[in-house]
Amino acid sequence: MNNGKMLVLNDLNVWYTPGKPVLEKLSMELGTNEVIGLIGLNGAGKTTFIKTLSGLLNTFHVKAAWWQGKPLLFRDREFKEERYVVFAEDHSFQFFTFREYASYVAASYGRKLSDIDELIHGFHFEEYTDVLLKELSTGNLKKAYL
Repeated sequence: MNNGKMLVLNDLNVWYTPGKPVLEKLSMELGTNEVIGLIGLNGAGKTTFIKTLSGLLNTFHVKAAWWQGKPLLFRDREFKEERYVVFAEDHSFQFFTFREYASYVAASYGRKLSDIDELIHGFHFEEYTDVLLKELSTGNLKKAYL
């Protein structure tokens, strides 16, 4: 059914208000090592699509979804561990420091936060680890979210 593709979606329909679809009958196949870009006008559904794949929206119906040859549910833990999304406009964690945010993310994935000092050093992030995320520049905020 998935023809050896990494991701297969058949007839994905997404809405915020019943009867007013944002995405309608979206189908796609993504092969291993393929890269795609989402291009469209404002309001076309690009962010809605990513939020749906990320398990953030539950107002959708999909005829068939496959990930690496297995049936896919967007909120499955196994799929969650295979992808990560950062939304530039997200201000949900603005009152967390980097260390608090890193601890939160690790816990949400059911993992212990290992020693991250090497990562902090590699990103030249030493002076920002205890700064509130809302006080970081856009570039440093992206580093924190990664």
